[in-house]
Amino acid sequence: MPGLGLLEPRDLPSFVTDKEPVPYPDYLALLLNQYKGLEKADAVLINSFYELEHQEFDWMKSQLPVKSIGPTIPSTYLDNRIPTDSHYGFNLLTPDAAPVEWLNSKPPASVVYISFGSLASLSPEQTNEVALALVAANKSFLWVVRTSELAKLPNNFIGETEKQGMVVTWCNQLDVLAHDATGCFVTHCGWNSTMEGIGLGVPMVGMPQWTDQTTNAKYVEGVWRVGVRVKSDEKGLVRGKELERCIKEVMDGERSGELRSNAAKWSKLAKEAVSEGGSSDKSIKEFIDECCK
Repeated sequence: MPGLGLLEPRDLPSFVTDKEPVPYPDYLALLLNQYKGLEKADAVLINSFYELEHQEFDWMKSQLPVKSIGPTIPSTYLDNRIPTDSHYGFNLLTPDAAPVEWLNSKPPASVVYISFGSLASLSPEQTNEVALALVAANKSFLWVVRTSELAKLPNNFIGETEKQGMVVTWCNQLDVLAHDATGCFVTHCGWNSTMEGIGLGVPMVGMPQWTDQTTNAKYVEGVWRVGVRVKSDEKGLVRGKELERCIKEVMDGERSGELRSNAAKWSKLAKEAVSEGGSSDKSIKEFIDECCK
């Protein structure tokens, strides 16, 4: 595909590879509807930054009036040009403030943070495999398990692991990723989470579930080299041993130093992009100028 590196079938968005009937057809229709009339747009604003995807942007610019304006993360966490810009302004769920206090008691880069976003729903079997991996990895962990998903946890998991980790139903992800104690982000690789991980320089374990997450995970591991991607078995499950392997690889494996260095590099470039005179800053100013004509 023009502007893209080599993609294998497992790297393509799930809507491309899913067999009929497509899961969540209403969601697919909603996504496709966003692209109607795109060829008539005066500007297409993209939550990314040129340095991260220059090859892709160069090709897209030959087709559409695209502008890179990201990462669209509150200023406090990036360039701090607007000190009062410290949150997105809304939360789908109510965040718990306790995680930051808990993180304050942990050494730098010692905690594994796990979150699969606000929509993904793991099966009870997959939830159990994640729990097994966290215990076996023997690292401090902070695991976001939405209230609707708590019943899938192994019996008494929270009580038995209270000295090792913390389970919360929701939290301020930016505060967690920005904390010095966070050393690894186990993520579904939704685009917002991926950009937050890159912007704040946290190495990742990609465990994609659906939609574009598989492609994002490919880039996390194979293009930007800021993390590793889990492998599923023949049943489509990520076994505990596999997730444990990936967590250890990021936290203290042979490639750990390289992953942290790459994560820090991209974080620096992300902050430069949104700072005054950076690529995203220029794109935003160009867009404003065009709107004012």
